Amino acid sequence: MRRRLYFMLPSVPNARAMLDELLLARIEIGHMRFMARDGALAPDMPDVSFFQKTDLVHGAQLGMVIGAIVGLGAGIFLEMFPPDGFSLRTAAILLVTLGGALFGGWASGMNAAAIPNTRLRQFAPGIEAGQVLLIIDVPLRRVAEIEEMIARRHPEISFGGSEPPMLAFP
Repeated sequence: MRRRLYFMLPSVPNARAMLDELLLARIEIGHMRFMARDGALAPDMPDVSFFQKTDLVHGAQLGMVIGAIVGLGAGIFLEMFPPDGFSLRTAAILLVTLGGALFGGWASGMNAAAIPNTRLRQFAPGIEAGQVLLIIDVPLRRVAEIEEMIARRHPEISFGGSEPPMLAFP
């Protein structure tokens, strides 16, 4: 399991130095992401993905839940009051619920793809000011070690927080 840590770095050269130090500390490059103004990062630095920049995943999850609830209600309504000439079975409730969940996830995901990630909203003013956000996924047993290393070597870097442990890097 890993824990996601956030750090605000003062500039792109500091981000490059931090990348090198984390690689020397045996943090894989696949578990690091940097977020800066468009075009500020060097091409060889790992940039945040589309899924991390936008609220797509959260929006799709929320849309699937709401769509499933609406689909379940519609399926029950169709079962109780079937159209003339049709005899619906209980499987129709499940199919309408599944269809509602799929449609809700798709529609909500499409809308959320245009919205910046709400978890990263607190870092937006710093990024606009030229700072760089570093996102690291660290094994739980090394969280204290990495935080201490960064604080000791770079006191100018501000700790942005962490998220609860996660099973895999998205």
